[in-house]
Parts: sequence; C-alpha cells; structure tokens
Amino acid sequence: MAKIEKFEELIAWQKARILKTEVYRLSRVGKFSKDFKLAGQIQAASISVMANIAEGFDRGRKAEFHQFLSIAKGSCGEVRSHLYAALDVGYLTQEEFKPVHELSEEVSRIINGLRSSIEGRDNH
Repeated sequence: MAKIEKFEELIAWQKARILKTEVYRLSRVGKFSKDFKLAGQIQAASISVMANIAEGFDRGRKAEFHQFLSIAKGSCGEVRSHLYAALDVGYLTQEEFKPVHELSEEVSRIINGLRSSIEGRDNH
C-alpha cells in the first residue's frame, strides 16, 4: 500500500468534504437559512470535521493525529445532533435528513477506523 503524503488523499477527509457540502446545501435554503444560529452551528461543525482531519494529519505525529481525529469524530456527532434539531423543528423533511444523516454516520465510522489503524503505526 502506498504511503499517504497529503491529507487530501485520506478517504475520511474526502467524505468529510462531501458532508460539509451537503450540510451547506441544506442549511442555505428555506426556513433553515433564516435560523442563523442553527445554520451557523451545523456549518461550523461540518467544517470542523474536515479541518481537524487535515490539521491532525499535517502535524505529522501519531498521537496528535489521533487526538485531532477524536475531535473530528466529535464534530461529526455534533453535525448529527444539529440535523435532528433541524428535522424536529421542520427545517428538513425526512427525505432530506436521511441521506445526510447516513453520510455523517459513514464519516464517523471512517474516522474511527482511521483512528484504530494509526494506533499501531509510528507515523502516517
């Protein structure tokens, strides 16, 4: 397996980028776009997922990468929680909610797998 040289090559980061795009797409329309607090929070959380993966990777140390992946995973949970809030108050339909919720769960699983894989390696 080839060594990953840049964070952009990480599937976790690539999927987090897609999640961010979907979150922005949903939170920029209708009543959701008028709720500046919730829209801002879910957008910030989605950016945090991809930013923490990138920052941890570029720090170049296994322990720091693991820590930043933990933060990214937490932000992924925050995105899911905000999605429920948007669903509950009627900003999202079940049809809008479901695919993004599933994507956020997938990103969380991928991050968790990446965290597990680096625990046994000295560097990335």
